[in-house]
Amino acid sequence: MMDLKILEEEVRKCRKCDLWNKRTNVVFGEGDPFSKIMFIGEAPGYHEDQQGRPFVGAAGKLLTELIESLNLKREDVYIANVLKCRPPNNRDPNSEEIQACSPWLEEQINVINPKIICTLGRYSAYVLLKFPINISSLHGRSYKIGGRIIFLTYHPAAALYHGRILEEIKKDFQELKKIILEITEKDEKREQLSFW
Repeated sequence: MMDLKILEEEVRKCRKCDLWNKRTNVVFGEGDPFSKIMFIGEAPGYHEDQQGRPFVGAAGKLLTELIESLNLKREDVYIANVLKCRPPNNRDPNSEEIQACSPWLEEQINVINPKIICTLGRYSAYVLLKFPINISSLHGRSYKIGGRIIFLTYHPAAALYHGRILEEIKKDFQELKKIILEITEKDEKREQLSFW
């Protein structure tokens, strides 16, 4: 298994799809590499491509607020995207790009080893669950896969344009908060038992 820095260098050299020759920056991911919580969006937008950081535009501001509603700071979690390069005009990722970039994301997940992954939008949910997602009917649900909890919610960008979705994503994050508390309590009990 690769170290995160080495993996990032490998991603910077990637030429598996055509997006590499249109990007300004690779947007690998950022945050606590030892975090038990990981957020995964679909692809970098204009601001992300300019800065080389995930979720830094208006959707990023909302995501930061939502993370803070969990009593966490942005730097306490790890944030990444399925695609590491921006699709032209912020269009949806296509199947070739998802196929090319998914192995990088899988390796990233293996290195970080989070207990909870929150997917932001249908593309990241699809990549992790391996079946097509209707996010409007499945948001707020969680699945246990490979010892991890995969929690589904809307992409914050969708919430910026639809007031109803904003309310729903806020409710989803309250549900996510309960899951985080349950896992934290279980971990604390395990630590106490192992101490004795």
